[in-house]
Amino acid sequence: MKPTYRIGAPHRRDLLKAAFSSAALGLVAGAASAQQTWPARPIRWILGFAPGGAGDITARLLAPRLHNLLGQPVLIENRPSAGGIVAAEAVARAEPDGHVLLLVTSTSPTAAAFYRALPFDTERDFAPVGMISTFGHALLAAATSPWRNLAEVIAAAKARPGSVNLGSISVGTAQHFAAERFKLMAGIRAETITYRSTPDLLNAIATGDVHLGFETLPPVIGQIGPGGRVKALAISSEERFPALMEIPTVTEAGLPGYVAESWNGIQAPARTPGAVVERLNRELNHLLALPDVRDRLLTLGLVPQPSDPRALQERLSRETAIYRRVMEEAGIAQQ
Repeated sequence: MKPTYRIGAPHRRDLLKAAFSSAALGLVAGAASAQQTWPARPIRWILGFAPGGAGDITARLLAPRLHNLLGQPVLIENRPSAGGIVAAEAVARAEPDGHVLLLVTSTSPTAAAFYRALPFDTERDFAPVGMISTFGHALLAAATSPWRNLAEVIAAAKARPGSVNLGSISVGTAQHFAAERFKLMAGIRAETITYRSTPDLLNAIATGDVHLGFETLPPVIGQIGPGGRVKALAISSEERFPALMEIPTVTEAGLPGYVAESWNGIQAPARTPGAVVERLNRELNHLLALPDVRDRLLTLGLVPQPSDPRALQERLSRETAIYRRVMEEAGIAQQ
């Protein structure tokens, strides 16, 4: 309902209208001035992960290049926590002036689905800037496994329900949801075993403690192939990964329609000026198109994903709904 104003006489209404017009012009001038001077100081880019992972490496690859384009340093702050909640809360509560950014990842929709309550709203408390990259999950088996392809795994699991188990890292992660979704779509009964870290999971796969493991491509890309302890039976992306074209997608390998991708991007606090978001998006897309940046991301197992802000917001909303449905159908309890 629109607000109403009690105006006494016509001449008073005219005076108010003039006053409002002057105020509006002042606000526009002020906003324009703020946008022209942005950034006025170093930009803090907050990450919900420890140094050394794919997200951290990606941010440190882009930060100095953003510095060159924007004229102010981009400082990386690592604030690791479950679900990236600490980092996200810090950005949600920051001044919306474009000087604090978040490396948002697929942990955002998984956290929204997995936790009963968060100290922020994953969609309303942030302004989307744009995607950085996507990366599929590798479906891994021991290098010595007798299974040659994913179809054989599914056939074995259906022939002897409960005889095949699956592995992922912690409950509530994108990898865990990928394993649960795989069971639902393949129509198999299998136990999912979770591990605290990627090295623990890879060791379990290599030794045969779990028959099929789900992990994002970046931390395992160097261990797939001749001489490695694990082999990839499929990649969960819509398309084959450019550097591993010999490995089929899950759809090609026998489970049509299965896609599970992790991703990262940039968000700012809600109400960040539109001109600032537009400038950040433009510079980010410019960097992702540079050959050296693209090649480095591909080496890490990441596919550059230039986009507009809407694409990031739509992905976030879509995946939150998917993860909530997977939780319900798989019987996973919220925390």
